Amino acid sequence: MKAHTKETQASITPLRALEILKEGNQRFVSNLKTNRNLLQQANDTREGQWPFAVILSCIDSRTSAELIFDQGLGDVFSIRIAGNIVNTDIIGSIEFACKVAGSKLIVVMGHTRCGAVKGACNHVEMGNLTELLSKIQPAVYQEKLTLDASQRNASNEEFVENVANLNVKRSVKTIIDRSYILEQMIEKGEIAIIGAKHDLETGIVSFFDDTLISDKAAVRPQMSY
Repeated sequence: MKAHTKETQASITPLRALEILKEGNQRFVSNLKTNRNLLQQANDTREGQWPFAVILSCIDSRTSAELIFDQGLGDVFSIRIAGNIVNTDIIGSIEFACKVAGSKLIVVMGHTRCGAVKGACNHVEMGNLTELLSKIQPAVYQEKLTLDASQRNASNEEFVENVANLNVKRSVKTIIDRSYILEQMIEKGEIAIIGAKHDLETGIVSFFDDTLISDKAAVRPQMSY
């Protein structure tokens, strides 16, 4: 399979980009990886890159976006940070990916058993990690299903997964709230954004359909996460 060109990137709609990722994840889960000549792709993209999607995910070593979506060199922008949190630099990177480089889809992807989420659930404070985990804390406090205070910690797997889901959904909303550029691109139908979660055990990526924002009607009113 060849690397994307400016023409192939331009021909992909935001929703088709989502389907491409879903198809790639199905290949990954089925262990049917597409045959690629990565050195040839490196050569083909030496003068430029045309990724069709940008994926914000965790630094976890088991959740590489290129692998779990079965994509090659030049296919996707991959932004990785513990807890798939959002800050100004990350939003700026996403703006570059979409407005400058032409990507059509933004995916915010969490994963099961996330160590950063567990740290936030346990209110860990350690050096510079403290500030990072503070960006996950709102999802911890927003989790309302676990009423027993003694169960609101990382030893409760259900609580951790609930917080992880909320963290993804909050990040999707934050990106739109803090970027006029991306909001306008969505309203014009140029790009879309969606949240997702990778299951470390099965390899399956589940997309949160209720977070999909792909047009003006979906931007306003925004999600109440």
